[in-house]
Amino acid sequence: MLLRVGEARTTGINLFLAAVLSSVAGALNAVGFLAAGSFTANMTGNLSAFADHLAFGRIAAALSFAGLVLAFVSGAGAAALWIRGAERRGQRAVYAQAVFAEGLCLTGLATWLVVRGSSLSEPGLIVALSFVMGFQNAVSTLISNARVRTTHVSGMATDLGIEIAACLGPPQERRAALQPLKLHGLTLFCFAAGGIGGALIYGFSTAALMGICSLCLLGLAVPEMIRARRAGRG
Repeated sequence: MLLRVGEARTTGINLFLAAVLSSVAGALNAVGFLAAGSFTANMTGNLSAFADHLAFGRIAAALSFAGLVLAFVSGAGAAALWIRGAERRGQRAVYAQAVFAEGLCLTGLATWLVVRGSSLSEPGLIVALSFVMGFQNAVSTLISNARVRTTHVSGMATDLGIEIAACLGPPQERRAALQPLKLHGLTLFCFAAGGIGGALIYGFSTAALMGICSLCLLGLAVPEMIRARRAGRG
């Protein structure tokens, strides 16, 4: 699941990875919006809000949205630096380790919410979630050669429309479009489903939601880390 990279990955593996990670992204994106009116997983809305606030002279609000975009980019950059460096050293388990690290970050945020009694309306926590989402999207992009993007909803929706159009064309185009159609359709569905679940659970306990997302990620990463260690590919 997390040990095969690029062309070595099968469609089924990519579908499963997309389902898990996009569900997590959708849940955290919904929670960020409900808690603070900003997106943690999808930067389109945040960048638009930055431009709108800046145009009307609301500098503080504009900078807050710019900070979320910067956090997302920083998370993606941090993941890329880690993964590229590990790949040069032949460490195939780096993707599992990266997903494990993301799970630990969410565990830490959940613990913080419980122990300190904080809320996700606090800017620092929303910024941390944006960093985590940028980190996750970079991991899924790098491991799949950009086939799996768990937070890039606008691009996936565009691709989905193109693939639907291809399915109305000649048989060769239909066959070529079938696999990406399944992948992008599933990713969008799971992102939406995760958003619904995240919004519902948020009403009861934000920390519980963080814990559930963390368990999903750790459950994905730990078996792969063990498998890599047994195979001597850590």
